[in-house]
Amino acid sequence: MALDATCYRSAMLQSIADLLEQSGQPALILHLKDLSTLPEAELKRFGNWCQRQPCPVIGLGADTELAADCVDVVIEQESELTRLLKNIEQFPQAATVLVQVLRTLENLSPVDGLVVESLGYATLQSGSEFKGWLAKQGGQPAQAVDADAGPPILVTRRGDQLDLVLNRPGNDNAYTVELRDALFEALNVVLMDQDIRRARISANGRCFSSGGALSEFGTVSDPAFAHQIRSRAFPARLILSSPDKFHFHVHKACIGSGIELPACGGYVTASPKTLFWLPELSMGLIPGAGGCVSISKRIGRRRTAYMVLLNKKIDAQTALRWGLIDAIAE
Repeated sequence: MALDATCYRSAMLQSIADLLEQSGQPALILHLKDLSTLPEAELKRFGNWCQRQPCPVIGLGADTELAADCVDVVIEQESELTRLLKNIEQFPQAATVLVQVLRTLENLSPVDGLVVESLGYATLQSGSEFKGWLAKQGGQPAQAVDADAGPPILVTRRGDQLDLVLNRPGNDNAYTVELRDALFEALNVVLMDQDIRRARISANGRCFSSGGALSEFGTVSDPAFAHQIRSRAFPARLILSSPDKFHFHVHKACIGSGIELPACGGYVTASPKTLFWLPELSMGLIPGAGGCVSISKRIGRRRTAYMVLLNKKIDAQTALRWGLIDAIAE
């Protein structure tokens, strides 16, 4: 439903559920140019009201400071609005949890934010949207690990620097349980050894990481237990505890956790042709490897929501302009 400055007062007095049902839209749409006509006190009150709504609030028009407290995502082109609404309508549960988590994270420390993200992710793991996506997969076959591939993480010490290289090129360094646990162990070494000044994380193969291994999605039947696992072995938590110690260099595809984890680091470089993509909404989920925290910390919650809700791939140049990465380098 679209709201402008002349009708929002009545909207604030009416049930938001009734409004959405009447409009047939899965979200609220604000025309950003109209916000400038509101007095400052009313704009603040309206922003507080928007932040409490159980659905995405979309700002249509040029992104301005006025939008900061009122909307979850800014869309400048009408053509993108149609696509955005379609995605939200298809996955309303995931879209709602996403914007609610991102709103909450603005008032939390990164480590506390990871707890909220994990709880939101666990909620959606038991939801109908994720279960529907799983049913359509028909059981993804697990890719066998090459017996000669060696350890999942190659570790090399060079003075006060530790080089960590993701070493599962056969499955595009998918974020499997094996890779996660090996990375968690290596990151612990970095933090415990006071003589290690910095760790550089890169990857073998044609891309940095294709993200979560689809064959492992849904294999933990109890979402609460899955949250417990993430609480115990969460690489993002280790990186965010001392981000300046970690330099990530990424290349080609960085999907899901393939950008969520690097974004936790203090310095991120990318090869010129790298693409970044957060496809979790299409699975009925939100980013769950730390990305709600790490990516919104770098580019803000509205651009994070833009990437997720639009299922939008961005290139290295855009990522640099937004601050998702710090430099482009071979």
